[in-house]
Amino acid sequence: MPALAAVLWDMDGTLLDSEKLWDVGVRELSLELGGAMSEETRHALIGSAADDALRTIFAGLGLDPDPAAMADAGEWLHDRVTELMAGPIPWRPGAKDALAAVRAAGLKSGLVTNTTRALTELCLDTLGRDYFDITVCGDEVPRGKPAPDPYLRGTDLLGVSPDVCVAVEDSPTGSLAAATAGCAVLVVPCEIPVPARPGLIFRDSLTGLTVDDLNTVQHTARP
Repeated sequence: MPALAAVLWDMDGTLLDSEKLWDVGVRELSLELGGAMSEETRHALIGSAADDALRTIFAGLGLDPDPAAMADAGEWLHDRVTELMAGPIPWRPGAKDALAAVRAAGLKSGLVTNTTRALTELCLDTLGRDYFDITVCGDEVPRGKPAPDPYLRGTDLLGVSPDVCVAVEDSPTGSLAAATAGCAVLVVPCEIPVPARPGLIFRDSLTGLTVDDLNTVQHTARP
């Protein structure tokens, strides 16, 4: 088994408790569009790329997915979430210490998120750019999560293969993307449960996470 070389971190719901800010934004957008969001639709949005999220919102409200209307809705949501993320964003428990532990161990580290570059830059003001060798955003790849593209882009930028990486995720969408890319996946659920599947190792929180724990994930997540 090759040694662990890199850790790839999801952002919303994994490192930052920012899903609650997205929750405000998407629910307010639904009201702007003339409807109320169901819990089923809200859960389907968690971890989604921007275009997929808009299609899900429009479908959930029974609206015609007119490209111009969806573009306007996307701009409205971006502006609203930018307002919500203007200040410091709360960390998920243990996340900052986990990032520091990986950095101290000399492992490569990358941020891999479905969030757009513009919003990710706001979040990096809280996270700290020095924790990451590379960052990959949802608008920088052909397909966002659940496709493997963001993780494949991340491993390519780091110069490592997916089989020497552990991805840390909180959602079904992100976990599927990382596993499909070939990474071992540590899942720390946040807003919704993540179904068990091969390649996923579960943990209740990042509190107390060590590099030894990540090495164990790297070895035990493989068939």
